[in-house]
Amino acid sequence: MMTHSNSYIQVVAGIVQNQAGEILLSSRPVGKAYAGYWEFAGGKVEQNETLFAALQREFNEELNIHIHRATLWQEKFYQYEHANVHLHFFIVGVADWSGDVVAREQQQFSWQNPHNYTISPMLPANAALLQELADFLK
Repeated sequence: MMTHSNSYIQVVAGIVQNQAGEILLSSRPVGKAYAGYWEFAGGKVEQNETLFAALQREFNEELNIHIHRATLWQEKFYQYEHANVHLHFFIVGVADWSGDVVAREQQQFSWQNPHNYTISPMLPANAALLQELADFLK
């Protein structure tokens, strides 16, 4: 019997903060579902990989940064037309990562004020979190 969680693709997403109190968002690359939509970076958890290891791998592969520490903030289940995802959102504080951000998948990235986003469109699963995140980071 499949549990609710197992019928969903496990996905990690990082909410990375910088010295100015901004958070890092990136666009989905061409060729992926919702290409051009903005999201918190991350990706699918591979078999036998921990959530934290997946977060570290995805950020290194996509954005050239190294995650040293992260705190699980919340989990959401979201149903897209193409997939059901179990999202694990991690807060990555300013001292919890290192490196220079490089868009390794020809995506765009932007540091955004969590109280005033200037980019769109936002990926549907992330859009609902923006106000919660602004409240959390007050």
